[in-house]
Amino acid sequence: MAEGHEVDPADEGRHQPGPERWWNESWYLDWVSDDGTAGYVRLGLHPNQGAAWWTATVVGPDRRLVEAVDLGLPIPPDGATGVAANGTSVDCVIEAPLRAMRVVASGPAVLLDEPADVYRSAPAEPTTLEVDLRWRTDGTPHHYLHTTRYEIPCLVEGTVRIGDEELTVVGQGQRDHSWAPRDWWSLEWCWFAARLADGTRIHGADIRVAPDLRPSFGYVQDGTGVRPITSDLVVEEVRGDHGFPATATIRCPPVGLDVRVDTLAFAPLRFVDGDRVDHFPRAHARFVTADGVEGQGWIEWNQVQPPSTDG
Repeated sequence: MAEGHEVDPADEGRHQPGPERWWNESWYLDWVSDDGTAGYVRLGLHPNQGAAWWTATVVGPDRRLVEAVDLGLPIPPDGATGVAANGTSVDCVIEAPLRAMRVVASGPAVLLDEPADVYRSAPAEPTTLEVDLRWRTDGTPHHYLHTTRYEIPCLVEGTVRIGDEELTVVGQGQRDHSWAPRDWWSLEWCWFAARLADGTRIHGADIRVAPDLRPSFGYVQDGTGVRPITSDLVVEEVRGDHGFPATATIRCPPVGLDVRVDTLAFAPLRFVDGDRVDHFPRAHARFVTADGVEGQGWIEWNQVQPPSTDG
């Protein structure tokens, strides 16, 4: 692996916050199960605002979108990575640093008829969501250059319960951990992670600071080793209704990445800070390489809304 991408096992835990208002430390974990269901969970801490964000979703064929969102949980005590309040309980456990992480969570959720209902005041049916999932490392943990963040490809197993329905999860996914300022309303980006049918792992982040300034991070992991993405990654999409892209292309010539993405099911979020509005369409997706190798994973876009737009 390229020098500088190694992950310190000690970084699995919490870090001393910086002074920025939107300094954030988060643990994000997604999955795609062999039965076609998929989802993600994220615990984000904003210690300078005294608030923790919990978001968890489930999507699947012929299934209504399930979302559990609470952006007003208290910050856990020093060193802790779990919180319980407002009927929600979340426990993120590092069982073996860089090798295994378990998330056990439960709390209120809603069932939505359409993903775009997240962006507007639409009726939602209350339910509950329980998660007991374990992510085991299936590849090489990879630290970004120039920023405090790492990504780990995983295999995933466990159970998810929606109301009285229990799902058995056996599949694959991705987890990441970052600690740095994150102002969701300041710039746009695209992030993705997938596992291909031949076992190749692909991941990337296209950070859209400006048209001529798009730093990128990520990797291709296959039988030949790890090829880091440090530049020249470009994701292009065409936005449809509500800003949801139906397809996208991912290209990074230095690592031989040429992929088409077909989004399968959206699980978006909406963030508001005063008069600033951000739409965050995250999607379970199919990934197909130029030579026809398919896979599945998750892709997201951070979409900063014009000041006059509110959903």
